[in-house]
Amino acid sequence: MISRADKPYSEEESLGVLNEYVRDWFNSGFGELTPPQRYAFKLIGERKNVLIAAPTGSGKTMSGFTSIISRLFDYSLEGKLEDRIYCLYVSPLRALNNDIHRNLSKPLDEIYGLMKKKLGTEIIKRNIRQVTIGVRTGDTSQKERRQQLLKPPNILVTTPESLAILINSDKFMENMKGLEYLIVDEIHELANNKRGVHLSLSVARLENLIGGRLVKIGLGATLHPLDEAARFLVGYRNGEPDDCTIVDASWSKKLDLKAISPVTDMIYTPEEEIEAATYKEIDRIIKASKSTLIFTNTRSGTERVVFNLKKRYGYGEDIAAHHSSLSRESRLDVEELLKKGSLKCAVSSTSLELGVDVGAIENVVQLGSPKSVTRAIQRIGRAGHSYKATAKGETIVLNRDDLIECTIMLDAAIKKHLDTFRVPQNALDVLAQHIMGMSLNRKWNVDEAFELVRNAYAYHDLPREDFDGLMGYLAGNYVGLESRRVYGKIWYDETTRMFGKRGYAAKVIYMLNLGTIPDEVAVDVFDTKKKWIGSIEEEFLAKLKPGDIFTLGGKLYQFEYAKEMRCYVTDAQTKSPTIPPWYSEQLPLSFELAMGIGDFRARMAQLMGKQKRVGRAANSGGIPKAIAELLDPLPADQNSKLSIYNYFVEQRLFAGEIPTSKMVLVEVTQDSESEKDYIIFHSLFGRRINDALSRAFGASLADFLDMDIGIMVNDNGFVMIPEEKVRLSEGDLKKIVSEIHDVGLSKIIKSNISGTELMKRKFRHVAARSFMILRNYKGHKISVKRQQFNSQLVFKAAEAIDPNFPVIKETYREIMDDVMDLPRAGEIIDAMKKGDIKIRLVKTPAPSPFSHNMITFGQADAVLMKDRHAHLQRLHKMVMEEIGG
Repeated sequence: MISRADKPYSEEESLGVLNEYVRDWFNSGFGELTPPQRYAFKLIGERKNVLIAAPTGSGKTMSGFTSIISRLFDYSLEGKLEDRIYCLYVSPLRALNNDIHRNLSKPLDEIYGLMKKKLGTEIIKRNIRQVTIGVRTGDTSQKERRQQLLKPPNILVTTPESLAILINSDKFMENMKGLEYLIVDEIHELANNKRGVHLSLSVARLENLIGGRLVKIGLGATLHPLDEAARFLVGYRNGEPDDCTIVDASWSKKLDLKAISPVTDMIYTPEEEIEAATYKEIDRIIKASKSTLIFTNTRSGTERVVFNLKKRYGYGEDIAAHHSSLSRESRLDVEELLKKGSLKCAVSSTSLELGVDVGAIENVVQLGSPKSVTRAIQRIGRAGHSYKATAKGETIVLNRDDLIECTIMLDAAIKKHLDTFRVPQNALDVLAQHIMGMSLNRKWNVDEAFELVRNAYAYHDLPREDFDGLMGYLAGNYVGLESRRVYGKIWYDETTRMFGKRGYAAKVIYMLNLGTIPDEVAVDVFDTKKKWIGSIEEEFLAKLKPGDIFTLGGKLYQFEYAKEMRCYVTDAQTKSPTIPPWYSEQLPLSFELAMGIGDFRARMAQLMGKQKRVGRAANSGGIPKAIAELLDPLPADQNSKLSIYNYFVEQRLFAGEIPTSKMVLVEVTQDSESEKDYIIFHSLFGRRINDALSRAFGASLADFLDMDIGIMVNDNGFVMIPEEKVRLSEGDLKKIVSEIHDVGLSKIIKSNISGTELMKRKFRHVAARSFMILRNYKGHKISVKRQQFNSQLVFKAAEAIDPNFPVIKETYREIMDDVMDLPRAGEIIDAMKKGDIKIRLVKTPAPSPFSHNMITFGQADAVLMKDRHAHLQRLHKMVMEEIGG
């Protein structure tokens, strides 16, 4: 049963569960218990499963470890502490693992030092030993691995991938036979992806191997819903979630947040002045703080900010960049400098979001929206290193949509509203790895294996037919795949219902190919004459559709097709870009934040509807009282509030409608200068949902209008660009909604993505995880180009055997549920059909204000920023001419 810790324990009760030496050490080093420690010490001391949600700097790590350390020193005092592993700590970050090792080694030494001081020679007589700690990751040397095998640490710090290897090492498992505790850190970074799914199966198998249930402790900063995280942590037993007590200290740290607009006018202020004002604001914040951490969302943005701060304000070695494209050594150097207080400022894309100890950060700056409330709090929580400190965060906004998004996001953070996450369910590729891994441990009855798999929350409702289909693939039951060098991975006797290891090479294949993170490389771009132009990231290629236009090397190109690891394009200098080159890096807007913005739009629309006259304001004093009362409490400066008000006024006066979470506005319009017609869907649901909706509406409208349609997808909606002028009515749109509903969104999307680059790339990832294609064979790394080639041959063979082949089925599931958000997109179509979400059509003489950032989205790149700014100004002038502004 999942339950909540309703009240904290007293200090006497909490410290009373610790042995005297650990208690004395704690009292001498810490003034008082932090909020999570007031719950966790006693609960863990009583060997209960506990999920702890608490901000950075709240003593979360020691909340999880202190009672365990006390128990291990009890064993030592009793002369029972052996050379074996009692506690396993798992984190998604190798850097965090090194932090934990360093940060726990000191307390362990100090506690043992206290014991030696008090007990003297008794230490030797009674065989009272030091509690030891070790790290096991991909970076651990062979020498250290051998030492751990001979003399294992009592606490082992590792990663999900290393754990999956260890549970298939018979010799090492001997050292884990008495394992008692499992700590999963940064649980919010694992529970929502396949690395977490992989870990949950490893834990289910580990408990089976040691013959008992572990005491499980989960640590996370920003988690919602907590019940979902708890189920992920503890798994299932007899069809029900195992027991877990939730300690919710998420909001024990105060927040000081503000959205800042660096200029009063975001439209007509020259681009150079906006840039100068932005860097001036950043410089002011850095100079006013002892240490500042800046997030930019993209790697290119990080480099640009560091370059400009050094160039404009003379910063030197006291400012540094940190992102995933830098070497591990460079990132570690930056982290060490931050800890020592030697850096005035660090600039990061997203790589410093997680719990690596970076010392005392005074202020966190976000350039543009992080696209989710949870991520914003995670970042801002890096400021204020103690739990009593206030976490200060300032978000600098660069356009009007960003302004509204960030203001509502920070307001939601203050009101303690978080985005939800979901654990991926029934991922067949990860399951394939673990069934093969299980076969290496021993012979299994297939029913016993099925029940073990369903102990992991990610598989608690796995359909038996999916499991059986996967067993058939792994056993090599499909005729036609061996010609593509896809062989059976296990032996399976359907008569006795037993399966096990197949062949001497099985373990080598498993060990060299397990894991969930796909291999990705740069893709070469060529023109149709096969002249090399440059390269793009493979993840960006996966998002491209034929006809998409993007920038590369300062020029525009239209995507035509791709073959293996080559992308072919044609010149598109006379056209406008439809997708920015950082699109694959940009995080999608969360559904909850999108709903929050939609609700704010609805309140603004309602208040404007009550005004006798609505007009633009020259200053904040010109905002009507009722609207000012709505805007005043928001965490934004006066420039921002005035911009928000005028933005809504322009939309209301020009289009007559303000789209909300309950009303999708479809705008049929044209751009007289570019001579383009647009059908703009103002569907503020986030990019994942809009990706699905745009494909469904695009396919239906193309059939209805009998013409090809280009599509640009954005968090705030999607833009369709028909070949010629269109005639469309509200009734036509309702018929299209009914058609999508009746045919089924899933069926339409499945047909739409079949054969796309997205499907081809994702199939390779899923096939590699399923061991259908190999990334490494007998120690020889197989190139991504060869993997892609092999995957397409395998796909054709598998599809010919069964269109619902397990690996193909999982590819579709991953795209529709994890890349897109088909379940929610389906709910929106249902709501449109029922009329719970209205769909309105307006025809405008020019694009309305809320559409401007969508139309110019493809120009949102440093190379084209001036063009975009000029385009926005021209669109805005057309609006102002129409409304008489």
